[in-house]
Amino acid sequence: MQHFWLNNKPENKKLILFFNGWAMNETPVKHLDCNDFDVLVIYDYRNLDFSFNQFDFSKYEKKYLICWSMGVYAANLFKNVLIGFDKKIAINGTTKIIDDNYGIPVKIYKVTTRFLDENSKDKFIKNMFDNGKLNPNITITRPLSELKDELISIQNIKLSDELNFDLAIISNDDKIIPTKNQLNFWQNKTTVRKINSTHCPFEIFNSWQDLLC
Repeated sequence: MQHFWLNNKPENKKLILFFNGWAMNETPVKHLDCNDFDVLVIYDYRNLDFSFNQFDFSKYEKKYLICWSMGVYAANLFKNVLIGFDKKIAINGTTKIIDDNYGIPVKIYKVTTRFLDENSKDKFIKNMFDNGKLNPNITITRPLSELKDELISIQNIKLSDELNFDLAIISNDDKIIPTKNQLNFWQNKTTVRKINSTHCPFEIFNSWQDLLC
């Protein structure tokens, strides 16, 4: 796992901990206005032996967890770190990430893992948006071998317990994790906020505060 501070100022008293999606870095969310939030981005789930001891979260008066896509799944491995967070939000993801009814259909996940190449990577990025074109604001610069290892690592995670999320934000046109599957999963589990967007919804938001509302 890797991390990136989008904003980190000594005077800030509010933290947003963001668990990113597969293959991503900070580019999908770097346009969001941080205001007076420190924003720590976690990504790259190849190696899940990650210590948060290097960060002092005790200084924050308010702490928020926002997870997107596979980040919703990966965050469950760090429940002990997330004790005391004021709000936990899942965006276009579930804690059953590889599942025919509640996540990415099993066959699609396996085929993607087995045959990952530059063409399928570009198709994945296109499918995150409704225009079917590569978005110049989203770049995947990591080698394909790393991305494949990340898929395998996620596949091997076995959750013994699941986080309780306060809100699930679900796009109405998600071509990565089917909208229907997300609605099936979150029904009767938490509050659902439906939005008119695709798997990568961040372009319709201007700030992190917009996501928290």
